[in-house]
Amino acid sequence: MSDIIDYILQFLLGEQIKPEIRGQVGYTDNPEEFDKYKLIILPSGFFDNDMYGTEQSLPHLPLRIWEETPIIFGEPSIEQIGDTRIIKADLVASTYFLISRYEEMVRPKVRDTHGRFLGKESLPYRAGFIDRPLVEEYGKLLRSQLREVCCEVPEPPAKIQKIYLTHDVDQLAHYRNIRGMVGGVLRGLKWPKEGNRALKSYFMGLKYDPWYTFPWLFMQDNALKKVLGEERSETIVFFRTGGGRKKEDKPISNLILPDFQTLLKYCRKKNVTIGLHTSYEAGINVSLISREKKTLDRIGKIETIYNRHHYLCSREPDDMQAIVDAGFTDDFTLGYADMAGFRLGTCRPVKWINPKTRQISNLTLHPLAIMDCTLNDKRYMYMNAHDAYQYCMQLIDCVESYNGELVLLWHNTMVEKTPQLYHRKLYKDIVKYLKTK
Repeated sequence: MSDIIDYILQFLLGEQIKPEIRGQVGYTDNPEEFDKYKLIILPSGFFDNDMYGTEQSLPHLPLRIWEETPIIFGEPSIEQIGDTRIIKADLVASTYFLISRYEEMVRPKVRDTHGRFLGKESLPYRAGFIDRPLVEEYGKLLRSQLREVCCEVPEPPAKIQKIYLTHDVDQLAHYRNIRGMVGGVLRGLKWPKEGNRALKSYFMGLKYDPWYTFPWLFMQDNALKKVLGEERSETIVFFRTGGGRKKEDKPISNLILPDFQTLLKYCRKKNVTIGLHTSYEAGINVSLISREKKTLDRIGKIETIYNRHHYLCSREPDDMQAIVDAGFTDDFTLGYADMAGFRLGTCRPVKWINPKTRQISNLTLHPLAIMDCTLNDKRYMYMNAHDAYQYCMQLIDCVESYNGELVLLWHNTMVEKTPQLYHRKLYKDIVKYLKTK
């Protein structure tokens, strides 16, 4: 655990903190070691072998509050022993609980029909802080305590580090195959405009399909890049290359077909990063992940390092090992399908920790803050356009205040020109707001 504890303490304090300052903070309940440090975080017993991994290790609601911040483990108080201050709030275990998805391991039967651990079952939602990156609040508390006992510790700047504008190609087009075109024509008997759109798309080309909205999406994305710079804004398109036996993977994505080749070439032209959208089937049988990556690498003529699971189906915490073994360095899956907010309790990129083995990896997790359909779907948050915009602004402001990174997921199918969906205008409004950051 020593490597994990060191990593968590450094993560809480921030990269700007020098090693000698970090050395002033200890995590021990041994009184003989107290005088080695200016600040001690007292372990709560969470990591004890007879406690870790059991139902008894899960926190009870309501959580205790320390300076307006919920504490998952330990007591919200401090004690002075000689020259050493003792923090009884176990900030290390509380952070570990969130960034490792510990409760998802301990509650394996709490899953939806897709095998996902839903946000409304999570401690962050049940305790009322799904919209707050609690780990960043812990870091702020820890830096404040350090300033009081020994040294001047700077706060990170109130600025968004990086914005990832991501788009999953679940369905490239609506009417570009016979089945889609015929369906559109039949519906056109009642709604003539749809029949006309279907025929135009099928016979005149991909650019006329209402779901081929990537030119519009990339125009919005590039407008933000021009303001913030390439280093602070990156567009990623995630392609599926596998699946087929599960209905959730339909329609099958065949990247050698002309329409997919058109999008791949367009991504290269617009300097868009390409990532793998691991299939639903591969989420169940993780041995397929490596094969799907190799297919994308071969067809796309790239070395793929970014991944996101289809349906956000990161089912079990240690399934991430298959991502590591396949050669990915970064994953963008970890948001809840049913709740926008902070699944990992942080708005900064964090290394994946396997809670079963208690080992830290080199895989970087980028927390997904907002997915388009999460906001409006009746099964999820079911927000109207006004409330969705206000909630998105709240999350964005929170990321900015803690010098975090923002990951957005907007599907091409959700921004077609239709009065039934508000996501086209919402995305444009969000980009406009981000230009001020």
